[in-house]
Amino acid sequence: MVGQVVNSHFKKPYGLHSPAGVMIDVEQLKQQAGIRACDYVKDGMKVGLGTGSTVKYSVIELGRKINEEGMQIVGVPTSIATADLARKVGIPLVELDDVTNLDVVIDGTDEFDSNFQLIKGGGAALLREKIVAQQSAAMVVVADDRKEVETLGAFPLPIEITPFSHGITIERISQELGCQVTLRNVSGDTLTTDNGNYIADAHTGPNITDPSSCEKALLQIAGVVQVGLFINMCDVVILASENGIRTLTKPDGRLS
Repeated sequence: MVGQVVNSHFKKPYGLHSPAGVMIDVEQLKQQAGIRACDYVKDGMKVGLGTGSTVKYSVIELGRKINEEGMQIVGVPTSIATADLARKVGIPLVELDDVTNLDVVIDGTDEFDSNFQLIKGGGAALLREKIVAQQSAAMVVVADDRKEVETLGAFPLPIEITPFSHGITIERISQELGCQVTLRNVSGDTLTTDNGNYIADAHTGPNITDPSSCEKALLQIAGVVQVGLFINMCDVVILASENGIRTLTKPDGRLS
């Protein structure tokens, strides 16, 4: 189901070297990318606020725009952590049910390929992130270039599952994908999502050549709540790299 191995993907080191040999602070580049993504947010918009180490800078920048420039927006957070940060920086929050549709969502990613397909869920917020993304008119992703891959799957695929009989669900996922699947733990305890579910991480390797079919197959398993494959949702990637900040736009996307 995950397809043939196309190419191994090795994570790049946290520090990057410029062509001149100067060490570049990746965290600073992530901050710049997060700020650049805010260019897609205009006054009066309803904005999905993603979760992760890069998109947090977008949330902080939007708060600055509200407080210093008088921008008027409302946000829908994808996690409790993002909601807490948004309140701290002064972004008014609303429930998604109260606004129905969003103008744009800014979020991070764990991997993306040349077709702008994503793996998300490293922050255990994939269900909420996916609900918000599907209700958004456009999706802007912020990432550093370690997340750019030829074939998805080097990052273990997160799958949100119900606690009930989770062992059976994990076994079924493993049989479907033909790989090891582990229950995510934090400090020795089973991680519980904001929705009260568990996360199963499928160690497929960089083999997911047909992410759409993979997602559909996994969603057929009782006990699987949602899959961390975001298919045909991403329109733009703001990418931090050793050459600075690049904007990658999907040719047939909603922001092209």
